[in-house]
Amino acid sequence: MTNTDRQIQHWVEQTPFVDTHEHLIEESLRLSGVLDQRFLPCDDWSYLFGEYVANDLVVAGMPTADLRSFLGPGLASEAKYRMVAPYWDRIRHTGYAQALRYTFRGLYGENDLTPESLPRIAEKFREIAQPGFYSAILRRANIENCHVNSMQQIFMETEQPTLLKQDLSILHFCRCSAADVARVEFETGKQPTTLEEWLEIIDFYFSAYGSRAIAVKCQIAYSRKLDFTPVAKEHAARIFPRHVGKVRGHPAGPDDLKALQDFLFRYCVGKAGEFGLPVKLHTGYLDGRAVMHLDRVRDNAADVCRLVQDFPDTRFVLMHIGYPYESEFIALAKHYPNIAIDMCWAWIVNPMASVRFLKAFLLAVPATRIFTFGGDYEAIEPVYGHACIARRGITQALSELVAEGWIAREEVPDLIELIMHRNANSFFPHR
Repeated sequence: MTNTDRQIQHWVEQTPFVDTHEHLIEESLRLSGVLDQRFLPCDDWSYLFGEYVANDLVVAGMPTADLRSFLGPGLASEAKYRMVAPYWDRIRHTGYAQALRYTFRGLYGENDLTPESLPRIAEKFREIAQPGFYSAILRRANIENCHVNSMQQIFMETEQPTLLKQDLSILHFCRCSAADVARVEFETGKQPTTLEEWLEIIDFYFSAYGSRAIAVKCQIAYSRKLDFTPVAKEHAARIFPRHVGKVRGHPAGPDDLKALQDFLFRYCVGKAGEFGLPVKLHTGYLDGRAVMHLDRVRDNAADVCRLVQDFPDTRFVLMHIGYPYESEFIALAKHYPNIAIDMCWAWIVNPMASVRFLKAFLLAVPATRIFTFGGDYEAIEPVYGHACIARRGITQALSELVAEGWIAREEVPDLIELIMHRNANSFFPHR
């Protein structure tokens, strides 16, 4: 490293992140030790592999039945290690695995998962999980606060509101699947049978939580295209009872479902605008394995154009850089003043692509239109490792831009503060 590289690294290390995307479960759930297949399937070191790394393990050849056993509560620690070790060696250099290796190093003092380090990692995993450990880990990672899209509730009334700022999830309102209807019924006790009753529920959530939310979030791109076209309320009102009937066994057609979702999504975007809330949209690569259709992912950038044009006063946050079609998202942010791009998750999906993206973005788009970190985890510990990778990537991108003569060295400190911290604090409402 040159002296300039080391200076840029120091500036990046000293600057706190605003973490704009997590799915962290509540600390009290982690500390309870009460196992839950969805949120806490085990309470040992293998829990850290459940997000993202698990996908790489299966792609590397690990049988899914073995993965279930590895992530479950039934095996001893040594047996779990023997099960995962051959596949860990195959994935150790991926972004997902490197985030864990940074976590092992920074939180547990171990360079890697080995037969010798395993007992110490297992012990440290339990030792660190004490009241206040969320705050302690984020402080160690130099993260000021997190935006959390809770999977536990549509809006989580968190125990740590200044540390874990909450998104209001609109996925259930606009996807409107059987599980979504059941989720809303569980939380509200209401069983809507008409569109008007469903809209009253949406209005209730915005009235109750809109002034406390940091943004609204929707990951409907996992199940459909982002081509939300205007639909008359009267048309949606005719479809809704039949769609609720679909839950009871009277299916409506796919065209009707799209029209209903289009109406509901645009209704939620309108409500977000009323409350001054940015709209966060999942774009790009899909989590999981053996399910992704790249043709739909490829069209994300084109599909959102109509939406951002129709809601020019609403701010949209396009997440995950649209990978692997990130160039289109640079073009969107350059063209539309109501779009910002979030690098959340991208650093561990593909670290090198993210370095290239950040360099290209800063030379094409106003630097105020980007947020450079979100861990995208339910577990707190790997956030530390992901933050290390993001800092390394930001350092590399800026060092290369300086070395190539695109940015002057003296301009770097303010740019770092902008993209790591100030942009998010300026863009999102203060809560």
